[in-house]
Amino acid sequence: MAEGETAKPQPRPIIRLGLFLISHSLLVSVVCCAAGVFALLLLPVLAKNTYISENALMPGSASPMLSNDDVSRARAFVNKVISFDSKSDGSSIGIQELVAQHITDLGGEVNFHKFLPQVKKFNPLHFFSSPDQGIVQENYTCSSYGINTVGFIRASRGDGKESIILVTPYNSVKTSTGEAVSLGIAYSIFSLLTRVTWLAKDIIWLAADSQHGEYTAVAAWLREYHTPSFDGSGRSLFESNASPITGRKRDDDFLRAGTMAAALVIKVTDGSEKAERDVLNLYAEASNGQMPNLDLINVVNYLAVNGQRLRVKVEKLGSLLDSSWLRSLAELFHKLGTVARSLNLQWNFGISVAEYIEGTATLASSLYNQALGVPTGPHGVFRDYQVDAITMEISSKRLANYKNRPNELLLQGGRLVEGVIRSVNNLLEKFHQSFFLYLLTSPNKFVSVGVYMIPFALLVAPLPMVAASLFADSTRRNSGMENKVKSSPASSDIPAITFGSWRWLHAAKTVFIVHFWGAVVALLPHFLSLGGDSPPLTNLLIWIALSAFTLLILQVILGSSFSLPRMNQTRGMEWTLLKSVTIAAACTGLCIMSVINFATAVIGALMLVPMCLTAGPLWLDAKAKILKSFIRVACNVVLIFLVFPPVTYYLWKGALVGLDNARVGDFWNWVESLWTWNSATYIYMCMVHLPCWVLCVHTLIYPC
Repeated sequence: MAEGETAKPQPRPIIRLGLFLISHSLLVSVVCCAAGVFALLLLPVLAKNTYISENALMPGSASPMLSNDDVSRARAFVNKVISFDSKSDGSSIGIQELVAQHITDLGGEVNFHKFLPQVKKFNPLHFFSSPDQGIVQENYTCSSYGINTVGFIRASRGDGKESIILVTPYNSVKTSTGEAVSLGIAYSIFSLLTRVTWLAKDIIWLAADSQHGEYTAVAAWLREYHTPSFDGSGRSLFESNASPITGRKRDDDFLRAGTMAAALVIKVTDGSEKAERDVLNLYAEASNGQMPNLDLINVVNYLAVNGQRLRVKVEKLGSLLDSSWLRSLAELFHKLGTVARSLNLQWNFGISVAEYIEGTATLASSLYNQALGVPTGPHGVFRDYQVDAITMEISSKRLANYKNRPNELLLQGGRLVEGVIRSVNNLLEKFHQSFFLYLLTSPNKFVSVGVYMIPFALLVAPLPMVAASLFADSTRRNSGMENKVKSSPASSDIPAITFGSWRWLHAAKTVFIVHFWGAVVALLPHFLSLGGDSPPLTNLLIWIALSAFTLLILQVILGSSFSLPRMNQTRGMEWTLLKSVTIAAACTGLCIMSVINFATAVIGALMLVPMCLTAGPLWLDAKAKILKSFIRVACNVVLIFLVFPPVTYYLWKGALVGLDNARVGDFWNWVESLWTWNSATYIYMCMVHLPCWVLCVHTLIYPC
């Protein structure tokens, strides 16, 4: 170095690493995407055994107290419910009165709650709230009301500040044997808890009238419990404390207890005759992928398996159980695990083939249900109020022969519920120590948030690097052209700054217009719903037509960055800036969605990331006329076709249940279910997925 010259400062290591990754973005993208898919398939292998984090729960530490006398009274109660249902003199309301009378005889408090059926409508202002029950309408009849019966036990050792909820849905118009048995299980527990001395939390038994839907009945009562609505006289709109039959008043006010510590939904169904043991099906998914605290599932699983000898199951994706490619992958992981253990016995890597297949099917079902954002049962409404709840569905082959052996099923179900209540009763605070963010691979295995975030991070990592690489490449090309223009004597009249470093704003404007259009598309069903009921196919075609029309209108009114005159020196290169900003918008949308609903973000990343990374003008590949270019064209066309939302829906439906009975209007029904349940997946599809698809199509057909 010459004397007097100063050494040029070297950039920091983190900056040099970033520059290295950006300069090798293609290789990094391939590696990250492949690693992300591999890590996602590896999740069942990395799943850990569940454990109870809260020591105060102590499941199974006390012997069951439910006696044969409680079961005998419950059996008599079930017989009365079944006999009420067998009558044809309009005695369906008598079941509510029967439940209320038995609660009163046990010394509990009781009242009734009237509610209206849920109104299916799109409400854009209340999208992230629970489904709206609606206000009392002018055209309604008494027969349209549902009537919940609610019983209360005030804890002798409690202060009335906490409560545990038991929910037993039943159809008051036609009560099945399983619904009657579930009422009997709750009654046997209610009978026991009125006498015990260890109860520290109030008990609420909600006999939910599910003639208008299980979720509707529970949601209406829970909304009234937390946010009552009053008429002009100061009384609640749906409050009805009078007996449905006699009209006799039971209490003056809508009864309430303390803060809800947990809720259990009890259901009994007819099981398969081939099953060796009765099965307990657990349903835990709530709206927008919310899950109850894992400790609640662990307590139920422990007591069901070790206390009542039940086989616990969670939902599986049945189509994967017989998949040949999944079996081949399971055998590969099994061989890798065998090799790892041969090298070091402490490397407990790998699981059996059958366990991996079942774990993957369960994981896929958990991801699907969470991504859908629709609750899998009436327990979902409790999560909207931050209450941990699950649905326990006992599938028993003895239900068909209930009259011959009634006590066994009532005793088994009652002792299970008793054990769970006893564990929750021990808590001095709400569930908080275990996981709220997790994926299940079996009833006793889970994947925590720290593990399942790795595949998503690997899938999304290439997006910012590729966006920066494209922007740098465009800037470098533009700078080179500007230098040539400035050196030319005929360049004095060209405003170089307009086409210089701020040129990306034109691409940003186009991306903004398309995403704004996505918000308009998301609101269009609200206006379609105002026009009355129409066939699903008609609504779908109108929605598509209006969406295309509004996109054209926005392009005409707001303009497009590519409608401006382009300079000949960089003609045809504006697509790199468009792709750069599109990738940045996709990355931002996926990261935001991962906070709201991780499962939706993962599935969205699997579809969006390859499409955004490979998108490029078709004319460039056609001009090259080499094998690599033709392969890229084929990949782009296939991805654009597969990622189009209706096509994606039908492919998913075919993978899950088959396309034998599929109809074109089914996509509208699916979308309608999303906005009926206020699923954030609907917002993601309209405001992230669809705009990115349109922008990638714009990039593909970009003119030369």
